[in-house]
Amino acid sequence: MLRFTAYRDGAVCDQIDLSGAYAFGQDGIPVRADLVAEKGQVTCVKRVAGAIGLAVLWDVPGVGRYLLPTTRLPDRRRPYNLNLELARAQLLRIARKREDWGLFDYAEAEALGRRFDEVRRMFVEALKSDDPPEAARRADKALARAVTLGEKTSLFHADIFVRRRRMSQASAAQSSFGCAVDLFSEPHRHHKRLSEAFDFVSVPMPWKHVEPDEGRYDYARVDAWINWAARAGKPVHGGPVLSFAPEHVPEWLYIWEHDYETIRDMIYEHLQQTVRRYAGHVAVWKVISGIHAYNGFDMSFEQIRELTRMSCLWVRKLAPQAKIIIELVVPWSEYYAHNQRTIPSLLYADTAVQYGVNFDAFGLQVLMGAADDGYYVRDLLQISSLLDEFVSLGKPVHVTACQVPSATAPDAWDAWGGKAAADRAGTWHMPWSERLQAEWLQAFYRISISKPFVESICWRDLADYEGHCLPHGGLCRNDLAGKLAYRELRNFRAFLASASSAAGTPPAPKS
Repeated sequence: MLRFTAYRDGAVCDQIDLSGAYAFGQDGIPVRADLVAEKGQVTCVKRVAGAIGLAVLWDVPGVGRYLLPTTRLPDRRRPYNLNLELARAQLLRIARKREDWGLFDYAEAEALGRRFDEVRRMFVEALKSDDPPEAARRADKALARAVTLGEKTSLFHADIFVRRRRMSQASAAQSSFGCAVDLFSEPHRHHKRLSEAFDFVSVPMPWKHVEPDEGRYDYARVDAWINWAARAGKPVHGGPVLSFAPEHVPEWLYIWEHDYETIRDMIYEHLQQTVRRYAGHVAVWKVISGIHAYNGFDMSFEQIRELTRMSCLWVRKLAPQAKIIIELVVPWSEYYAHNQRTIPSLLYADTAVQYGVNFDAFGLQVLMGAADDGYYVRDLLQISSLLDEFVSLGKPVHVTACQVPSATAPDAWDAWGGKAAADRAGTWHMPWSERLQAEWLQAFYRISISKPFVESICWRDLADYEGHCLPHGGLCRNDLAGKLAYRELRNFRAFLASASSAAGTPPAPKS
């Protein structure tokens, strides 16, 4: 059992928010544990052996509110100082990434090194304090500077490789930016916005909508977008074809909930119908998405693995010229702490590689701005570190969906039932606004495209229409007036594609 005492402003916290909190073990994999917050302490009653850590949504004064992890810690009777442990973990992450990224070889990184030494000294002073509230107060200051330093370090490293990618015409040509379309909107309304800012469009094909009744297919809405993309000369990323997310599964399929063989046969029939119809029009197929996280049909590990292999094999036969993507959702795998019938994202990815699944790349969703697993706000260092995990898997990565909101309140549709309020999901630096959304987009795109193995980035929603993923998450308002983020994406795309060999940093968002 672990206990943490949390402090704020020199006193024990009156309340501790455990929204999104979870315990994790080796390699950051969430583990089952009972978390209780009471009288300023968090108690973790774990159900596994060995050291564990705690990830918790935490206010970092003047910097934002992030889901931050501690280090893994052994059991002890005396409670740990949560403020100290969060600061310790952040400093360790920076130290590891500085070494992984080889930043000691760059003279320009000396200033970052000096700042790291300063923050480390602040943390050491916090450790020396015999008064827990005073130690926490000093640790809070160290944490605030460490989070800022971690993001600056991530962006410094990103800009080095963005410049290299920009100067390499071959690498720049491999980079492409896209946007998912809304099936229930008319293509002609979005023609201008999609044509001027994106290299490709992502056309969803949710099973629930293309086969609303068993055996009756309705591809009219997908056809409209596929035909528009062909006329506009935009490559299409199609799918996901198979997803067990609740909003994608047809209601009639639940009749066969406990009959894996029948469900498998229906999946293959659905794959054949859909892929054959669009085989000559789709350049990239998102074949299977989130099966590791959404297991409403209670499949075993072996069944999930086999379904992944066979789905990719079928699509390869039907569309041999297209790229095949396995899409990962909720990449930090918070869901695994509550549902042991699921599979952690990176473990599922590694299994697909080791099991010899015939696919070309991984897709990755990075969405923040709702109080739900996978949507709490993380800092840029955590995002950059997550992307680096894919190096060892030896497959390219496509960021198949990314998004943050441009306002804090739920919108008129409130599909999340109030969960999208920014104060519950965390904040990046300050409450979300159009300017902050643009700044996050620029930072995220810089970090992502700096990774040599990242081939494309796709924003989740073009506009704030009904049916969106996150409220206010579109690049345009509902009337298709462009937000600052839309302009920033256009600027960054033009910057990356520029033939100029002059190195530089992407321009900051304009007012």
